[in-house]
Amino acid sequence: MIVLKLAETRGRTEIGWLDSRHTFSFGDYYDPAAMGFSALRVINEDRVTPGCGFPTHGHRDMEILSYVLEGALEHKDSLGTGSIIRPGEVQRMTAGTGVRHSEKNASTVEPVHFLQIWLLPTRAGLAPGYEQKAFSESERSGRLRLVASSDGREGSLLMHQNASLYIGLLGAGEQAPHVIPTGRHAYVHVARGEIELRGSDGPHRLSAGSGAALTGETQIVLAGRTSAGGRGEALLFDLP
Repeated sequence: MIVLKLAETRGRTEIGWLDSRHTFSFGDYYDPAAMGFSALRVINEDRVTPGCGFPTHGHRDMEILSYVLEGALEHKDSLGTGSIIRPGEVQRMTAGTGVRHSEKNASTVEPVHFLQIWLLPTRAGLAPGYEQKAFSESERSGRLRLVASSDGREGSLLMHQNASLYIGLLGAGEQAPHVIPTGRHAYVHVARGEIELRGSDGPHRLSAGSGAALTGETQIVLAGRTSAGGRGEALLFDLP
């Protein structure tokens, strides 16, 4: 079964310096039918104006991934980490027993556009942690590149959940198949352009910001589309 979440049905928060679109219930946006999917709890598409950002605040017992699409994001936290996250880089922060952090547009001129993703950890009370890695465009082109996993295989980030995150850039004629093991789920989110999702009930055209929750599917194919005017970019979550 494939359940679509179209971009225009997402929640939205606008507070001057922030334009945020919410795939699942978040903040003042509440939809009882969109409380998350499996271990996945948040996919926020955030655009932050130059020189602005999220002030220092706290989290607990959550695996938080950030993926920058455009611009640069400045990160600081109570672990002593200070970094700049740029396009193609993925950050993983384990909130665990508690961490405080801030995220700010690193530029005073250009906006920053990024995805903020939350997953439940396998258990509460983990030690807080931080990791950041770059995945080149060539690594993500024409295929699904593993960028985060439960065991850090293939040079991916290590996250504390039995899940895997893949990112792919797909142009016209390019296809990326993925096998979903029996009993597991998957979620596809399109970050940019258009992607065609092929599953058991035929093809679905997904535009930027749209997603699809998959249950009972055994194999899917993500394909680039000629009409997209370039490559599409998709995130694929393999979930328990």
